[in-house]
Amino acid sequence: MTSLLVQAFIYLCAAVIMVPLAKRFGLGSVLGYLIAGVIIGPVTGLVGQEASTIQHFAEFGVVMMLFLVGLELEASALWKMRHRLLGLGGLQLLLTTVAISGMALLLSQSWSISLAIGLIFSLSSTAIVLQTFNEKGLTKTEGGSSAFSVLLFQDIAVIPMLALLPLLALPELQAAAANLVDTAAQHEELSLVADLPAWAAAIVVLATVIGLVASGHYFSGPLFRFVAKAELPEVFTATALMLVVGIAALMNLVGLSPALGTFLAGVVLASSEFRHQLEADIEPFKGLLLGLFFITVGAAINFEILNNNLAVIIGLTLGLMLLKALVLFVLAIVFDIRGSDRWLFFLSLAQAGEFGLVLLSYAITQHILPEPLAQTLSIVVALSMFLTPVLFIIFDK
Repeated sequence: MTSLLVQAFIYLCAAVIMVPLAKRFGLGSVLGYLIAGVIIGPVTGLVGQEASTIQHFAEFGVVMMLFLVGLELEASALWKMRHRLLGLGGLQLLLTTVAISGMALLLSQSWSISLAIGLIFSLSSTAIVLQTFNEKGLTKTEGGSSAFSVLLFQDIAVIPMLALLPLLALPELQAAAANLVDTAAQHEELSLVADLPAWAAAIVVLATVIGLVASGHYFSGPLFRFVAKAELPEVFTATALMLVVGIAALMNLVGLSPALGTFLAGVVLASSEFRHQLEADIEPFKGLLLGLFFITVGAAINFEILNNNLAVIIGLTLGLMLLKALVLFVLAIVFDIRGSDRWLFFLSLAQAGEFGLVLLSYAITQHILPEPLAQTLSIVVALSMFLTPVLFIIFDK
């Protein structure tokens, strides 16, 4: 218990000191959290291996964030952005995957490893981008809404990626499977669709989504009114958390993205009379968990690998961000995004994202990428996220 309290104090102390300093110097809160993580992790060693475990818990902040984003969008608004969602988001994912896979092939990687790297690096950071948009009031701009369309499509695309990646497994890594812990199998123990044929699993998934939408539309109002009659704010807060946690768990059980499920629930509840109360109750938890997530990203950077391959990792990071920015710049021209919105669009999405870290861990357990390569790529992802607030500073200037 004492150790847990000490660790919690270290994380909170780092955030309390570094985030206000970063904001004061115009660096933004996200960069403050990342610097705090680097200081308490690689630099001073105050936190250790538990950072990666805490990171998985803190990723729930992304789930809460997308729930709040959904609350700001009604179904009609989502339908209006369908062309950008499918056209802009789909092309970004396709072109970026092809470009990065091609570069990996030129660097003498096999086609399966190259395709896996392309898929993983095609994703951007929903957490950093939307958090920064909210802080700077950029969400409603054309560049901000276009970037959101791409991020939402990427979050949806994670689902087929999880199905595709195991097909790229390397035989030589599968032969050494006895030495690896198959975490995917552990998750399947709590799956409703793991042992079903494909057609039955599809029916279960479809029924779950329809049931979620119908329940949100018809039953959420009576539930909130029942809870509101108690006139206890903490019970309403518990109800809001119960909804988000329950929906996330349900999505995991049917093999869908929790973030996508809570976003959909938020869209359904956008017209609810209790929308503003839900936002007020969830916002503090979202902010704390996202901050914790950013700290763990900074703390998880392995400086030993970074020092041993400094030139290579920096080159890969800058090359990745430049390549993604070029693809996004071309798409901005094609979709007629002009002026400062064009700069915002391609600068904000040039990094790799938190789902890339998740897929890299998955790629190790599924024997798709060698562990040393995956560790190097995870540092590239973390560094690109670390540099993203700098890009927003460039945009401000």
